[in-house]
Amino acid sequence: MTITEIIPTAWRNDAPLASRTYSTEQAAAVLHVRPQTLRAALCRAGHYAGVMPIKLPSRFLAWPADQIEAIARGEVAQ
Repeated sequence: MTITEIIPTAWRNDAPLASRTYSTEQAAAVLHVRPQTLRAALCRAGHYAGVMPIKLPSRFLAWPADQIEAIARGEVAQ
């Protein structure tokens, strides 16, 4: 088994742009909020500004990078 088979596709450098993800901490840094803000919004409403993360088997959250970047630019997440 090679290392590229072990690393999730969304975390690899060769992943397509549409499948890039941020961790909760990375997404919070892009949005200039605290990570707990994202977690609290997810708990209360099931999303943060319309963005729903993917829950990984490790229980971490993977936030879609394109949607997070759209919110940071002031656009509505799709």
